[in-house]
Amino acid sequence: MLKTNLVLFLLFCSWLWSVEATVSYDHKAIIINGRRRILISGSIHYPRSTPQMWPDLIQNAKEGGLDVIQTYVFWNGHEPSPGNYYFEDRYDLVKFIKLVHQAGLYVHLRISPYICGEWNFGGFPVWLKYVPGIQFRTDNGPFKAQMQKFTEKIVNMMKAEKLFEPQGGPIIMSQIENEYGPIEWEIGAPGKAYTKWAAQMAVGLGTGVPWIMCKQEDAPDPIIDTCNGFYCENFMPNANYKPKMFTEAWTGWYTEFGGPVPYRPAEDMAYSVARFIQNRGSFINYYMYHGGTNFGRTAGGPFIATSYDYDAPLDEYGLRREPKWGHLRDLHKTIKLCEPSLVSVDPKVTSLGSNQEAHVFWTKTSCAAFLANYDLKYSVRVTFQNLPYDLPPWSVSILPDCKTVVFNTAKVVSQGSLAKMIAVNSAFSWQSYNEETPSANYDAVFTKDGLWEQISVTRDATDYLWYMTDVTIGPDEAFLKNGQDPILTVMSAGHALHVFVNGQLSGTVYGQLENPKLAFSGKVKLRAGVNKVSLLSIAVGLPNVGLHFETWNAGVLGPVTLKGVNSGTWDMSKWKWSYKIGLKGEALSLHTVSGSSSVEWVEGSLLAQRQPLIWYKTTFNAPVGNDPLALDMNSMGKGQIWINGQSIGRHWPGYKARGSCGACNYAGIYDEKKCHSNCGKASQRWYHVPRSWLNPTANLLVVFEEWGGDPTKISLVKRVV
Repeated sequence: MLKTNLVLFLLFCSWLWSVEATVSYDHKAIIINGRRRILISGSIHYPRSTPQMWPDLIQNAKEGGLDVIQTYVFWNGHEPSPGNYYFEDRYDLVKFIKLVHQAGLYVHLRISPYICGEWNFGGFPVWLKYVPGIQFRTDNGPFKAQMQKFTEKIVNMMKAEKLFEPQGGPIIMSQIENEYGPIEWEIGAPGKAYTKWAAQMAVGLGTGVPWIMCKQEDAPDPIIDTCNGFYCENFMPNANYKPKMFTEAWTGWYTEFGGPVPYRPAEDMAYSVARFIQNRGSFINYYMYHGGTNFGRTAGGPFIATSYDYDAPLDEYGLRREPKWGHLRDLHKTIKLCEPSLVSVDPKVTSLGSNQEAHVFWTKTSCAAFLANYDLKYSVRVTFQNLPYDLPPWSVSILPDCKTVVFNTAKVVSQGSLAKMIAVNSAFSWQSYNEETPSANYDAVFTKDGLWEQISVTRDATDYLWYMTDVTIGPDEAFLKNGQDPILTVMSAGHALHVFVNGQLSGTVYGQLENPKLAFSGKVKLRAGVNKVSLLSIAVGLPNVGLHFETWNAGVLGPVTLKGVNSGTWDMSKWKWSYKIGLKGEALSLHTVSGSSSVEWVEGSLLAQRQPLIWYKTTFNAPVGNDPLALDMNSMGKGQIWINGQSIGRHWPGYKARGSCGACNYAGIYDEKKCHSNCGKASQRWYHVPRSWLNPTANLLVVFEEWGGDPTKISLVKRVV
């Protein structure tokens, strides 16, 4: 009898759990287990940090007043080749979600699976480009089949681990596609058909939680359309029974190589959030709450920096950025005090002056008010419910009881902080190894007629592709006698290029974010007989946004011409060209302990400095303490960095930040061009070295330098606030 009663009790509990554990929505808010919620969320991307960093990042987010952690799912990290999946180390999605759950927070899982996100190729695996008949992000059978397969893979994995909220897990929402509305508008009917298909496919997976589409005005029911931007207070969903959601409130902007470092004042960030909430917004997500690092070759762009700090409340290293973190924490606490009113009624809006208004949420048992001053310059005294209130310019005051100002977006009371980089090791003992400059008769090459597109050859397994050809000069060429060297012109789809003639560097050119295409045109020293022309084409991250991913190109596509020979100009574009994928040092795995011992390195007076195409290595012991670490690469030009075989990412301190860096007033409409720092300096000087990648002793540091630099001035620094 006891056993029977126990079974009945467990069945009852199971039924009760299945009834209560629900996520739905109405026009006011997301409803979790029958309760409307004002939800504060923040983006933390698991591959942009290490698993050892995750617990502290999540805890700092919780202490900052967040309810939800939002992340993309990174297709190219999880399926590097067709059908071969990877969910380990920084890509251990299940572990990340379970850590969020253990901290008592929810998860918004943006499966998408296109992410943009300044991530290489927008998160698409490069092999996808070579699926026969494929066209990305449109009503195309091969693309939809691959997209559905990966989406189902992730959903089924989450279900198997019982991670959706109706199963007792933390995932309360998912996203399909990403900022597709502008693309659909350009594509037309096939785009609309694709949107409808993607929505039906996602809903049909039966997750038990709502799906969203951001920047998608025609999101089909029951998908919720949401807003991304710096401000979203005037956004309205496409149906009055859907909640108003802000899925990307941009906390700053990304850094590009060649650009200054953008930042967004804490006052304006809080102002954007408060305006959204006062206009009946109920879900807001900070993009990013922790930006992190584009380790390896994951940065997109092209020309996106290795640092993805994003001026987020938690900086690249996981430390609190004050006063932004504390100011937003205080805002979140105040919003939570208002929650009973916010989820119950729509606001009543009244004018308090020419640029001032009140948004009041009255219920039978509570009242919350938002008093806004939209003026850019002047503080204003207003009267609200017969009481005076002073409103600073460009600010919102929040009164959780309709009487007392608990928070004003322009009044920062959180203590500020200054992060410093302090050297802990500036005495590395360096060794160097010269990368070979191959020529057309080099062993590890293949030869084709004409110029081949770079990614079709490398499949993005490396940044580097050599284009090589022989130029035979007859003894009667006039330039050999008159000293008027011929001009070599090379047109490339990007992103950077080194030109070698007979093993000597003749010039370097590179593009920029706005125009990755480039052109080299310069005089070259040629001799009578056979001359070896070797072009090293370098990718700096594949594009992450735009139309027709499958058509984008990189590398030397021509024309390539030689002007100034007796017959006028030679078009070399259709000549026989030899190709070599990657560098010799890459093939030898010089970035690893075993690979680095396979060649002879030189040191001391023989150490190569300020020369192109040089590998450097050294070893060091881990410094004591727990402070985050970075490498100061200011003395170097361009290349890549590895610690114990792990790729830190691309370095490019030789690309100085252009732009204007003046004082920045928080008041007024913010965009990514408004507030800048670092002009005239390296776009990125410091490169994050995760503590968990270090051994107590004998850590191997390898740097490949393309341009030429002084490794003796590289130092290991700790970040101290």
